[in-house]
Amino acid sequence: LPKSEDEREMCARTVYCTNIDKKVTQADVKLFFESFCGEVHRLRLLGDYHHSTRIAFVEFVMAESAIAALNCSGAVLGTLPIRVSPSKTPVRPRPPRSPLH
Repeated sequence: LPKSEDEREMCARTVYCTNIDKKVTQADVKLFFESFCGEVHRLRLLGDYHHSTRIAFVEFVMAESAIAALNCSGAVLGTLPIRVSPSKTPVRPRPPRSPLH
């Protein structure tokens, strides 16, 4: 959940996408959302070839773009209809891995 006002604002600009075709690349996802919704600020595509589908967190520059992205739910990206929901967490930069003790 958001930790601060900044993170709340980031959540407002972020959507969570599921049912992404595993053949789709991060560049494909970015192009898809930029074509329909507006400029993408950050994108994290998760999942690997062991899963049949992948998920993505997409953070837009503008909150209006994230609202537009919610209307893309059901649009076909690759061969599958994607599902887009509001994100409950911001796209955080990956924390540096600390060595295990």
